[in-house]
Amino acid sequence: MDFVSPVLDTVKCLWDCSDKRAVYIRELPENLKSLRNEMAELENVYKDVKKRVEDERKLQKEIKHVVTGWIDSVEDMKREVNDILTEGEDEIKKKCLGTCCPRNCRASYEIGKMVSKKIDAVSQLCIKADNFQEVAASLPTSPVSQVAAPLPTPPAIEAGAAPPPPPAPAVIELPLENTVGLDSLSDKVWRYLQDDKVTTIGLYGMGGVGKTTLLKRINNEFFKTNIEFDRVIWVVVSKSASVEKVQELVLRECGCLDNRWKGRSEDEKARDIYNILKTMKFILLLDDIWEPLNLLKIGFPLLNDQNKSKVIFTTRFLNVCEAMGAESIKVECLKFKEAFNLFQTVVGEATLNSHPRIPKLAKIVVEECKGLPLALKIAGAAMRGKTTPQDWEKNIKLLQSYPSEVPGMENDLFRVLALSYDNLSKAKWPKTKSCFLYCSMFPEDWEISCKQLIELWIGEGFLHEFHKIHDARTEAENIIDELTLACLLESNQSKTHVKMHVVIRDMAMWLAGENGKKKNKCVVKEPGGWIEGHEIAEWKETQRLSLWDNSIEDSTEPPNFQNLETLFASGESMRSLPTQFFARMPVIRVLDLSNSELTDLPAEISTLITLHYLNLSKTEIQNLPVELRNLTELRCLILDDMEKLETIPSQLVSSLSSLQ
Repeated sequence: MDFVSPVLDTVKCLWDCSDKRAVYIRELPENLKSLRNEMAELENVYKDVKKRVEDERKLQKEIKHVVTGWIDSVEDMKREVNDILTEGEDEIKKKCLGTCCPRNCRASYEIGKMVSKKIDAVSQLCIKADNFQEVAASLPTSPVSQVAAPLPTPPAIEAGAAPPPPPAPAVIELPLENTVGLDSLSDKVWRYLQDDKVTTIGLYGMGGVGKTTLLKRINNEFFKTNIEFDRVIWVVVSKSASVEKVQELVLRECGCLDNRWKGRSEDEKARDIYNILKTMKFILLLDDIWEPLNLLKIGFPLLNDQNKSKVIFTTRFLNVCEAMGAESIKVECLKFKEAFNLFQTVVGEATLNSHPRIPKLAKIVVEECKGLPLALKIAGAAMRGKTTPQDWEKNIKLLQSYPSEVPGMENDLFRVLALSYDNLSKAKWPKTKSCFLYCSMFPEDWEISCKQLIELWIGEGFLHEFHKIHDARTEAENIIDELTLACLLESNQSKTHVKMHVVIRDMAMWLAGENGKKKNKCVVKEPGGWIEGHEIAEWKETQRLSLWDNSIEDSTEPPNFQNLETLFASGESMRSLPTQFFARMPVIRVLDLSNSELTDLPAEISTLITLHYLNLSKTEIQNLPVELRNLTELRCLILDDMEKLETIPSQLVSSLSSLQ
């Protein structure tokens, strides 16, 4: 009968393990493996946080209580998990005779249940660490009040130099959303800032990867640091920047009024900047550099370990960092966990939890975005409010198959960015896509006036179905709101102006050119250029032409613009137009000559009988030609701030029967 006891024990064991608690016992080996993996990940996060804490303590900063509490919790968790892993492995080895069942089901159940809970607890500690954008609190005494006290009294200004500027804040805080995945990069920048041997730091990486966000975060952190400085100067450079443009931006940042440097030469402006900054310890933050900048030519004092001034800039190109002698820091795409956290904040918890399948589909979208922050934000905005798996699957298919013939980086980026464009409302606002693409006609980094944009949309006929101008404006405002919510436009705080991110603008121009197949369908020349006759000859098929602040060479042959519908020829550099320039524009609808130096209008403007919109604001024109009365289709005539305008022909306005 000695064999009976083991048999009865086995039967009892099988009975006990068959109830609902058996899942903890059955999955114990797999859960032990999961716990070990989760703990390994937590250990890596713990090391990163400890390193950041040690760096902050070297700066004599006070570590936040929530961080020290987290570190204590992790250390306690490590001890508890090690004990559980040992007990769990021992329990797995104890089996009933001839079976796979544990000898003590209750003990295995208790350990299995404990392992399952610890997996969740370890995972929560990992997630909590993601919120540690800063591990140290600001010092008790505000650094700004310490270092932004009265600026040093500048020495006597040499003859002919500009007087010193009025006092300006040491640093101006910039609007900044929550940052994800930038902690280690920010820490690296600050280590360089404390190294007297490092004068220039270059942040480089592909468009939309978060370089500007990182630079703004660094700017704002100067409120909390104990590094002494006199002034932080923020300048957006952009692609078309010249030395003179950068000088003017710097002078404005230093508090100089426009009338103190307007009309001065490049050398004089450089001398002004030098005299303002030569006795200061300054931080220069340059955003979006496309070519190496000669800082000495702009007027900045020589950077060295004596004056301890620093320059930090962003660029897409490593060779710009090398040419400027910078310590290069590459800003790379987010890892999946960080990318999903960013996507989650944009799309919203309500959408993600609206159906059990959506979180898995969301991971597919995040994978397609390849960790690019701008793409994650735009895709998240496009999926916000999509609460059925069918909507998600439809958009994932679109995301994966959208055609793109642009080579290299832009190919993957445009395919992702176009997701938001393709999701623009078709039924509610049919012209939304056309209105969006139209915004790419403005120069890079241009602050677009919403008022001007709406007037242009009306002139183009995008809102022709509205007979009352008030209704058209209201609908246009709705379109701007939709584009802003879709992250395709960025609005200022007062909502009077919008701006296109440079990558979004590139994508819009590519779409407007029929996916790059017709490069001259829409032509935008960056400001400050000289346009030669042979260039004009290449634009025979162009439908929209933007010549902001450019000069045009006069040619013997009048340009032939048979397909031209839109022409922007505004800006101070536009002083005259070529002979018979308007002679061959049979379908033009929009003509903007505002802010130019034009003194008169050519007589052939009367042939533009299809014109709907004419803007002559802030020009030098003295007399309006009587022939303007032929423009009977004109809906919008803008004559604001024409200070030299002497006469308007009798009955001109009454002849324009379509004016609104």
